[in-house]
Amino acid sequence: MELALLSLIKLIKMTFLRSIFIFFASLIFCSNAQCQVHILERYAFALEQLESELKSPSDRGFKKSVFIVEKAFLGDSIKQNEFDSEIAILTYLSNNYLRANPQADYRFNDSLNFKKNFALYKLLSDSILIEFPDGRKGHTRPYTYDFSDFFGREDWSNMFVSKLFRTHKGNCHSLPYLYKILADELNAQCWLSFAPNHIYIKNRCQKAGWYNTELTSGSFPVDAWIATSGYVPIEAIRNGIYMDTLSNQQAVAQCILDLAKGYEFKTKNYQDDFILKCCDLVLQYHPVNVQALLLKAETLKQVYEANKSKAIYKDMEATYIRLLELGYREMPERMYMQWLKSAIEQRDKFSNKQLN
Repeated sequence: MELALLSLIKLIKMTFLRSIFIFFASLIFCSNAQCQVHILERYAFALEQLESELKSPSDRGFKKSVFIVEKAFLGDSIKQNEFDSEIAILTYLSNNYLRANPQADYRFNDSLNFKKNFALYKLLSDSILIEFPDGRKGHTRPYTYDFSDFFGREDWSNMFVSKLFRTHKGNCHSLPYLYKILADELNAQCWLSFAPNHIYIKNRCQKAGWYNTELTSGSFPVDAWIATSGYVPIEAIRNGIYMDTLSNQQAVAQCILDLAKGYEFKTKNYQDDFILKCCDLVLQYHPVNVQALLLKAETLKQVYEANKSKAIYKDMEATYIRLLELGYREMPERMYMQWLKSAIEQRDKFSNKQLN
């Protein structure tokens, strides 16, 4: 009788514990499901905003688009007023540097645009002396390259301008993004441009023609160095996938690609068409955007492996073929690291002498 009672008590305990486990497991599952729904809603709203920006471009549209992307990923931890305040301070410093350093030796018709771009370059890559009205002096901090997780694989927010504000360290994504945002604030002309695994700034002036501004090393490398050292096939340049300029509209489209990559990082959800929708929208405005083509092909591969659809396989195959036809070749990470180091260590050797 006592043994039977002990067995019954043990059974009740096991049943109770199992019920408790199932209850809390269901709560966790529901929480995750609700979280996924919340993420999708947030990202769908961000995509709607970016699509509207593409159709009806606004002043400072790139700044607005960058914030939308970072807000979708970071949620309430990023504030619009704080983001705008950082940009306003840097714009103020750029304007004051421009007034204090007039660059009198540049006497071409586009001198104001050149001087604005030079002020931005100095502000982001160098330490600038500031004299306050009360006589105090201080220095700005230059923005430097962060060799830790520069592809955002461990944390996608390492690609963000807001991370650059917080740490003064960035990469070839956040640094040129910040430069372009500030150039737009100053009404200065500049363009984003691609190299393999890399984004940099292209400028133009009457004295030197087209020139490159490389913020990872704080230099002005010549085209020949970018082409020969950066793993750039000649057909890729000819087809416009590398070393070409992005229009303002295409720069906003690039933000939609960033949105898709942030969604991929958060959810690993390839089946709900969100990533594919983003890629197709980018390609509508920038048909030779190889990063959008690559993400589309890799997403189609995931979808195909889940359902073995012949139509999906055909679309995936066509996208990979398109990449090869454009001249896309993947740059090994080890080679990219070597390229970055040479960009910094040999910055003077390959710099545009007309801009010294």
